[in-house]
Amino acid sequence: MNHADLISLVVVVMAAFVTPILLNRLRINFLPVVVAEILMGIVIGKSLFGLVERNDILNILSTLGFIFLMFLSGLEIDFKAFKSNDDKNKKESQGKKEPNRLILTNVIFMFIFILSVICAYIFKWVGLVNDPLLMIIIISTISLGVVVPTLKEMNLMQTSIGQIILLVAVIADLATMLLLTLYGTLHAKGDSPIWLISILIVFTIIIYMVGGYFKKATFLRKLNEGTTQIGIRAVFTLILLLVALAEGLGAENILGAFLAGCVVSLLGPDKDMIHKLDSFGYGFFIPIFFIMVGVDLDIPALFRDPSYLILIPILFVTFLLTKIIPMTVLLKWYDKQTIIASSFLLTSTLSLVIASAKIAERLGTINGALSGTLILSAVITCVIVPIIFKKLFPVQKTEQKVIKIAFIGKNQLSIPLAQSFKSNLYEPTLFFREDNSDNRTLNDVTTVEIKEYTFEILEAHGLFDFDIVVCSANDKSINRKVALMAKQQGVNRVICRVETKTDQDDLANEGIEIFSEFQSTKTLLKGLIESPNMMNLLSNVETSLYEIEMLNTRYHEMTLRTFPFNGDIIFVRILRGSDSIVPHGDTELHFKDRLIVTGSRNYVDDLKRELELI
Repeated sequence: MNHADLISLVVVVMAAFVTPILLNRLRINFLPVVVAEILMGIVIGKSLFGLVERNDILNILSTLGFIFLMFLSGLEIDFKAFKSNDDKNKKESQGKKEPNRLILTNVIFMFIFILSVICAYIFKWVGLVNDPLLMIIIISTISLGVVVPTLKEMNLMQTSIGQIILLVAVIADLATMLLLTLYGTLHAKGDSPIWLISILIVFTIIIYMVGGYFKKATFLRKLNEGTTQIGIRAVFTLILLLVALAEGLGAENILGAFLAGCVVSLLGPDKDMIHKLDSFGYGFFIPIFFIMVGVDLDIPALFRDPSYLILIPILFVTFLLTKIIPMTVLLKWYDKQTIIASSFLLTSTLSLVIASAKIAERLGTINGALSGTLILSAVITCVIVPIIFKKLFPVQKTEQKVIKIAFIGKNQLSIPLAQSFKSNLYEPTLFFREDNSDNRTLNDVTTVEIKEYTFEILEAHGLFDFDIVVCSANDKSINRKVALMAKQQGVNRVICRVETKTDQDDLANEGIEIFSEFQSTKTLLKGLIESPNMMNLLSNVETSLYEIEMLNTRYHEMTLRTFPFNGDIIFVRILRGSDSIVPHGDTELHFKDRLIVTGSRNYVDDLKRELELI
């Protein structure tokens, strides 16, 4: 590596480091980081100061960033949205008579695609572009990287309209990725037939099946700890294997990376692994790719040819019209303002537009100026549409909901526990069999008497509609059976009473929370011996400790000193990742913080509603 190459690398890495700091200090919250990185690349690249020149090292790092970006795009797809959509739709929209969301979103994308084809051929007819297939891909694609963060920030991910927007974006992402692969194969130099791509698909399916088998292996769980990190090694092996196979079969390398992301997503990685992969990608490789995109943009060249500048507003209007017209099918269920706002968000395009433009430029089907125009249009769109969406989307007051808790079994443990939860925030219900030996009559807690704990009976009584299911029966086989059924039916939290280590491990692997009477009693007794006042602290309603998760982005980065919530509340601890923070006036609240608080039960319930958006 010569001195000039080293300087270019240092400048790019420094730019990647400085960009998010500048966004944070300048409070530029509306601008996605990736867009800011492209703008930073424009500043240090050929458009302005010319501080960076492409070299072999930057080419390799940029390509790896591109590949990792496509991998994370595949990983970002939640395939459970397709699997569980029917059940959720039945539960949430019985009153609205809303149709199946999966069918609805597929119909919306089908109309988006048809309009994209029409517009692409109009572009060719008037002489704006000569490649209709490329324009079909660019017009019909939707950026998950913009849609998902915007929905999260607006707390709309779990709403009906939020799920529709997300599903349309996911379907568009999948469809346009396949189209881009077809485009690259058709224009690639060589004689590799398109059908060879099916080998890649079959190989990917085999890897998924093998991965599902090895995921359950106990020896791999041990290897995933410490310095070995076998899971991360497996992911990178998978990425490079599928990328190499894709290129060997004449397809674009990004298809291999995208399929690798889909495989990992389907295998259900834990949150820790996803966090590590996000950190690795967005912490180093991906920022280099986006900065180099900006470096390569030649803005002065665009100004020298007015026809390219005219194309930018035309593209923006086309992006919007091809989304807003299909979205009008939702007028039956949503108001006009909601649909217009949603259409603007679906107008966002970024990663796949950049990918398409770069691939087309490399294949020689478009020139550098047109490639730069397409990328610049995507950048401008991603800056504008989230702002418009936030301004237009009608703010609706969330109804005060109650957290529905189902207790399985009627016994000395479940009865007093259910009674203690009866409040304006929690609604406990006891499920028990007719042959239950406890004959007490309960007037303060709802009870449901059933013949047997079968799937049909539990579903008929609405058990799987509860927010939390606590399996607290005296029979461990009942607890295990019901816990697994509830988790498979998509219950958010399932807590199961078990006493054996084998059952604990098996249920924990299914995402079920567990508790043991023996372990709980032992821990409590040990604490009581060491801290005599612990029992009073835990049992006194006014001094008990409560955990609240901070999910309301309105309070993100707000200091406790300026926190507007008035009430008898004391913040005891803030848990942030693996850190335990002692709070003070200047401590900031962050999204996903877990707050340990104490105070009056009514105030705690109100705070929980506010921060957890219940």
